[in-house]
Amino acid sequence: MRRQLRSPRLLRTVLTPREDSFGHLLSDLLAGRHAVEVVERDDGCVFTSEPSLYLAPFRSWWPQERRAMRLVRGRVLDLGCGAGRIGLHLQDRGHEVVGIDVSPLAVEVARRRGLVDVRLGTLDTALQANERFDTVLLLGNNLGLLAGEQLGRRLLRKLACAVTEKGRILAGSYDPYDGASELARGYQARNRARGKMGGVERLRVRYRQYATPWYDVLFASREEVAQLAEGTGWVVRRFIDNGAGYVALLELEQT
Repeated sequence: MRRQLRSPRLLRTVLTPREDSFGHLLSDLLAGRHAVEVVERDDGCVFTSEPSLYLAPFRSWWPQERRAMRLVRGRVLDLGCGAGRIGLHLQDRGHEVVGIDVSPLAVEVARRRGLVDVRLGTLDTALQANERFDTVLLLGNNLGLLAGEQLGRRLLRKLACAVTEKGRILAGSYDPYDGASELARGYQARNRARGKMGGVERLRVRYRQYATPWYDVLFASREEVAQLAEGTGWVVRRFIDNGAGYVALLELEQT
């Protein structure tokens, strides 16, 4: 599975108009204009991807995401909802969905497409203190929101406080070590030498004249996901596999 290059979901503040490259890309896609997603990595590498997945109907999703929909239950929180691809599908199935994104234009696009409850902000700013969810989505490689070991465990602990007693997380990623190129292996080795997890990448998204700030995104092996969950209140119950790609199902530890 080739990764879908991801938008800056893990930034801790809302993007300004000049920084909102991802939102401008989504706006152009919705208008039917040709768009190419460009992601720059801090070692000088530049990656491009065809971004139609962000607006894709259910039949065009990755197989592991389609299968993961069977595990969604109750009230849903979609972190980094983007254009509302997954939230709209679940809303149509009768779920109450809350979508959150730091991109103002992405939130606008999701609303225009029909997502009823979509909010601009972060996990800390967009939710009310007493809100609880049955399912949290980190799909479309949004496991990357964990960003690394320390930030990842902190986010998982926060999510444990935002769910019901039977809460679960569905998190998508791919194993960055499976079939990694020589260049990728070198980047991973540099990360480890700096005390980081191997699959952390420091990126920024560029589109036309817009560019996000730099941010860290995590791609992790299945074993690393299980290790990250330890001590956070979550445990990995299973993986839905598609080659190197997967969706992890995490549930609250029972005490």
